[in-house]
Amino acid sequence: MPGLDKETRDMVLDTLKKYAERKLTQEYLLELDYKDEFPLEVLQELYDPNNLGLHLLFIPEEYGGLDGGAYDIYRISELIAAADLGVATGVLATFLGSDPITVGATPEQKALWMGRVADEALLMAYGATEPQAGSDLAALTTKAEPVHENGSITGYKISGRKQWISNGGVADLYSILALAPGGPSWFVVEKDAPGFTHGKPEDKHGIRASNTAALFLDDVYVPADRLIGLEEGKGLAQAQAVFGYTRLMVGAFGLGAGWEALRRAIRYSQERIQGGAPLSQKQGYTHKLIVPNAARLEAARTYIEWVAERLDSGEEGLATEGAVAKYMATEAGNKAAEDAIQAHGGYGYTKEYFVEKIKRDVRITTIYEGTSEIMEWTMARDRWQLHLKTRGAYYNDWAARLEGLHVREPQNGANTAALALRALATIMERCRLDRLTRNQHVLFRLGELVAYAETAAIFAERVTQKPTEAIKLDVPTRQALARIHAREAALEVAADGLRWAIGAGQSDPDLAQSLNLPAIYQSQTGLIDDMDFAAQQLNKAFA
Repeated sequence: MPGLDKETRDMVLDTLKKYAERKLTQEYLLELDYKDEFPLEVLQELYDPNNLGLHLLFIPEEYGGLDGGAYDIYRISELIAAADLGVATGVLATFLGSDPITVGATPEQKALWMGRVADEALLMAYGATEPQAGSDLAALTTKAEPVHENGSITGYKISGRKQWISNGGVADLYSILALAPGGPSWFVVEKDAPGFTHGKPEDKHGIRASNTAALFLDDVYVPADRLIGLEEGKGLAQAQAVFGYTRLMVGAFGLGAGWEALRRAIRYSQERIQGGAPLSQKQGYTHKLIVPNAARLEAARTYIEWVAERLDSGEEGLATEGAVAKYMATEAGNKAAEDAIQAHGGYGYTKEYFVEKIKRDVRITTIYEGTSEIMEWTMARDRWQLHLKTRGAYYNDWAARLEGLHVREPQNGANTAALALRALATIMERCRLDRLTRNQHVLFRLGELVAYAETAAIFAERVTQKPTEAIKLDVPTRQALARIHAREAALEVAADGLRWAIGAGQSDPDLAQSLNLPAIYQSQTGLIDDMDFAAQQLNKAFA
């Protein structure tokens, strides 16, 4: 089981936090943003084995790394994203770039390339996306033509173009996905390979401290031993194998940036006096702009931690769970940053107060490593198949477990989360009976409902049994946030599910009753009290 011990992890987090406080000051980051400048020296310092050696976290111990696990990467990703998401993206790109090697390379290839990345602190880039294919890796057009000598393949000539590549113009080493005769395959390409060039840095809306550039490959020759795994056609499977892990990292980025924006809004509300009292004491402010965002972010955190534990235990095939984690965390982070601008009023619209930059930065997390729409499709497709396979039992059985938990721990919101799951099962069954998923939009909306229901369920299950160490909110506060999120999830699933089922032509005149809407509305009892309590506790925690 990979992973750092708590003492080592805390030491790394503390060192990184002190580095960020010293080096990544607000003035410095705003200057990078204004100049659209990639801080190469920052990445070099972060990777310096005598300083932080951050790149060693994702490298197995046998190749000179620290063998960090998914939980460790989530914690560090959240922290560095809270400091600056552009810098975090530069770090992520090396993690991504090494992933095909991690999951698909031969032992000899791993020893060579992971050893070099560890020893030489190489920056990597992940060359998958193409101009016309976007996130559809199966539609790639970059070709890898075999070079034959004496009847055997001695190498490949790769030609094509890659787009939106993080670290594209600054990396030392690239993993490139190309279509070989046997199917999509990953290749290792070094920066100085003849015929390999990159475009100018993209002029981006946000994460301007990261480098994003197109890659151009014109008959770039690579020896046959640069084919990852030494077998053609494994590229898509290798990419799929790490989605649960990589999407968890991007989810942690959304979590870190969203919470940083929220912390700034909370502190501003404590100082801003309006009508004779600070904004932090006004429900019209806290209950719209602060508390709902904290609830969604902590629901996302709990789900991320649940997925990370499963990954670290060796479980595979968590692409759907990774999609739920990324979707909820990045959408929640984006909304928290948007509301933080509103929370600052006119000041929030200026660069001086920094939430404007956070909002521009965090927006990318809903796009890269799979857009929110691809996440919706992934969640809906997989959970729809599970609904059919179990004849509707999957979410109903989960709801029954939550109802049992509510008897033992009535403060977790488990009963309301159960209402969300049962409503989701009802909507899915109605979609089956009336064949509503023929409408692509209905299928995508099911994905969104899956994310709300599952994060509500996991938050309720873990809020007392697995309290987080990642944020200074006590269990009663997070229980209140779990109840708030469960109420939102139940209403979202039932009301929005009903809307789109009716909109698509469903045939049950009693569907609203089947969804148990009266009970879901009744479950909103106590919502304002919980929001009052959560607002008070958030103010104390971030005073």
